[in-house]
Amino acid sequence: VQLQASGGGLVQPGGSLRLSCAASGRPFSYYVSWFRQAPGKAREFVAGIKWSVGTLYYADSVKGRFTISRDGAKNTVYLQMNSLNPEDTAVYYCAAVQGPYRSLQQLRNINEYDYWGQGTQVTVSS
Repeated sequence: VQLQASGGGLVQPGGSLRLSCAASGRPFSYYVSWFRQAPGKAREFVAGIKWSVGTLYYADSVKGRFTISRDGAKNTVYLQMNSLNPEDTAVYYCAAVQGPYRSLQQLRNINEYDYWGQGTQVTVSS
């Protein structure tokens, strides 16, 4: 499966953005996740979704502010980001790995993923 991320940009603190991750095929048996990488920092897990059943996973740092979802008709996973703050500034990547079951701890590990999209820059600044 090929992934293409889009939707990044410049937003003021407190603002919102929606990122999209379009898959080349229907990722029915996949986990699809969003990661981010700030300058000088390691890539970190943000949110994930088990496509087939819609199970959601979030990093503690984004719970209550970010929402991951999927659109089956468009083979697309979205990341709705609200209440953005400067600490959310990073390049955001989507990634996918085929089943079977994976725990949140496993989904946090970048080495679990077989497919990566190109990054999209999110900058939160006044």
